[in-house]
Amino acid sequence: MAYQTYSGQSAHPGPERPRPVARIRAGFGLRGPRREQHVLEPADLAALAFPVGDDGVLIGEDPERRPAVLGLFRPTAYDVVLVGGVWTAQLVALRAAATGARVAVETARPQIWAPLAQAAGGGQPCVTVHQIGRLGAQGASVAAPVLVVRDLGPRPPRSRLSASPWQSTLTVLPFLGPNAARVLNAADLVGVQRVSPQEAELVGRVLTLSGPDVAALPTLGEDITLWATRIRRQYVRTEPGQAEHQLLGPARRVD
Repeated sequence: MAYQTYSGQSAHPGPERPRPVARIRAGFGLRGPRREQHVLEPADLAALAFPVGDDGVLIGEDPERRPAVLGLFRPTAYDVVLVGGVWTAQLVALRAAATGARVAVETARPQIWAPLAQAAGGGQPCVTVHQIGRLGAQGASVAAPVLVVRDLGPRPPRSRLSASPWQSTLTVLPFLGPNAARVLNAADLVGVQRVSPQEAELVGRVLTLSGPDVAALPTLGEDITLWATRIRRQYVRTEPGQAEHQLLGPARRVD
């Protein structure tokens, strides 16, 4: 029987010639161009370090006058509590917006936040102000992180928002109310500005602060904040830039 080829001619079957097969190195794919190996001695590894800190929002400088950066936006929800004035909260909000994040403010005093929302973003709605209980889901993502600011007095109600990746919450407490221990215990990071000696004792117990730190809290300056987790503490001095000073005025603890 004859076999038809693609040209329409008859051909008798015969033994097929083996096709050339690319030589494959097991586990490594095809052989690539030859290069000399690059080997570093252990002593040379330090030369690979880059002089950069954590990415995030610049909130001031530490006691050694190095930049202090707050890594607000993470692939998990992040809760921050600030026991202090709204001035510091507004500066953090402004600088978060400057990094490209959206800022949603839930507040009982919209008149304080409205000028900031109007001035931020050059006309873009990067900072929005919402009445209590009127803040809906924000749709945070890695490309569009969100900072939710809750300025609801010393006894903030529980948030109706579900925890979300790339969405951080900054709760502002002007002073410590009856449920302060619960709020502080639930926070991933706590910032403390000048407080009374009684409040300093409470903060010290919750955050396991040292005696000198507890004694220092009632004497902090207007522009100083102690940022603390369970394992790390850092004093930060916050100084506004020229545009921030024009909008917010000088640093102040009490509004």
